[in-house]
Amino acid sequence: MSLLNSLFSGVSGLRNHQSMMDVIGNNISNVNTIGYKGSRVTFSDTFSQFVKAGTNPTATSGGTNSFQIGLGAKLNSIDKNWNQGTFERTGIVTDLALQGPGLFILKSNGTDYYSRAGSFTFDANGNLVNPQNGAIVQGKLANGGQIPSGTTITDIKIDTSQRIPAVKTTDTRWGGNLSSSSPTLKTDIVQEIGNLNSTGTGAATAEPTTGKTIYDSNGTAYQLRTWYTSTGSPASWTMNYHVVNSDGSEVGAGINGTQALTFDASGKLTGVTSLPVTIGASQFSLDLSALTSTGNATSVDSKLDRGEETAPVNSAVTIFDSLGNTHTLTITYTHLDTNTWKWDVSLPATSGTFTGAGGTSATSGVVTFNGSDGTIKSITQGGNPVTDFPKITFTPSSGAEVQDIDLNFGADTSGITQTNLPSQVTSLSQNGAASASLTNMNIDQYGKVVGIFSNGTSRTLAQVMVATFANLNGLTSIGDNMYTIASNSGDPRISEPGENSATTIQSGALEQSNVDLSEEFTRMIVSQRGFQANARVITTSDTLLQEITNLVR
Repeated sequence: MSLLNSLFSGVSGLRNHQSMMDVIGNNISNVNTIGYKGSRVTFSDTFSQFVKAGTNPTATSGGTNSFQIGLGAKLNSIDKNWNQGTFERTGIVTDLALQGPGLFILKSNGTDYYSRAGSFTFDANGNLVNPQNGAIVQGKLANGGQIPSGTTITDIKIDTSQRIPAVKTTDTRWGGNLSSSSPTLKTDIVQEIGNLNSTGTGAATAEPTTGKTIYDSNGTAYQLRTWYTSTGSPASWTMNYHVVNSDGSEVGAGINGTQALTFDASGKLTGVTSLPVTIGASQFSLDLSALTSTGNATSVDSKLDRGEETAPVNSAVTIFDSLGNTHTLTITYTHLDTNTWKWDVSLPATSGTFTGAGGTSATSGVVTFNGSDGTIKSITQGGNPVTDFPKITFTPSSGAEVQDIDLNFGADTSGITQTNLPSQVTSLSQNGAASASLTNMNIDQYGKVVGIFSNGTSRTLAQVMVATFANLNGLTSIGDNMYTIASNSGDPRISEPGENSATTIQSGALEQSNVDLSEEFTRMIVSQRGFQANARVITTSDTLLQEITNLVR
């Protein structure tokens, strides 16, 4: 009977090692199958036959062990090796590789499947599918560029011919520097230069109708009229001045004045050489030191701030209306006074009109900087303080809707500053865009399908979701690199790629098989030797049985 047991034990060994060879062969055949996870076989012994039962120790003798003879071996398990496979770069956006324990979710004919193989493509209807069997990749579709919360999934379907409407500009952001050493627009000195004839020839008889344009500290323009009258010979000259509004009207009660001039024998001015003139809260000085009185003809001219000319700083940005038309918004900065700059907003007349937001017509104002660090101290618009940043209303001539636009000059050193650096102010950003069509797509590590549009903007269109299981080895393989849920796998836990699932996605790559050929060939040798050894058990047992049958000769 024991010889028959050894025969059947050998047969069980042959069967087990044949199964082991089947698994090894399958692993090797799938060494280049994307996403394939290799399998392994483990054995266990079967029931054992008792030859003698063991006994307990007594007071006078020790215990004895049981005598057992095994009845062969059996398959213990065939398990998948779910270790991470290496990545192969393909450069194809829809080729996706998983880093971590998750699986792609696919649906075909109403049934959910799971896979590690990510060689996907878009079909004629825009579905992201497995091209081998048409199973559709599952995930979430974006609504207005936003991925909805929750774990409800659907077919990932992208309309490759989609367009996005124009987005009107409502916010512009500016940064840069305005040089603190720039000439100021405010008139500080008006220098009178020239000669007054010593005999009184060329004396004026009346106030002129025009004069020099001067500016106060708010950038308001005025007209300064100066003229000179003379009596007697040698001449006794008087300097006359009158400040009026830029249109010639009086400044309140008017600013008028005279100053008698005295010259020495050489014609050099003596006595008063500078005359202060006050306009509201501003003041400038009439510098008379360069006047002479000789026999030359009378000829006097006025030079503002000794010939300094202001250089306005212009910065522009392209904005969009609700129809996607482009318009050039320009802000001009003019140095009014110490730490004070005037800003003016303009655009081409053909584009439309600007007004101040909230009904005011002011499209200009003043920005004041801190003398300590050059950051913005305060902003006004039309003479009124602005709490955050100026706002303007744009009425396009294209028929697009009226839009309010914020002029965000920034804060601290991240916005516009005034330091000793050269003047250069630029637009940092604007939030408008023209209408555009989808030109390209990217998929990031979190599975988000991001559309790139012809106007350079991007928008999230969908997100690939992944599933994890409590027991991956409980899944059932159905071919085509896909698995289905089985009784011992547990329910799928659906989540977004990232921290929650510990799985991320690599676009433009495929996960290769994790089969290790050197390990498989070593197992093949072990399987072969195991098979040979069990075969020898059978042949040897057969020889012994033959000897027994020969006893009856």
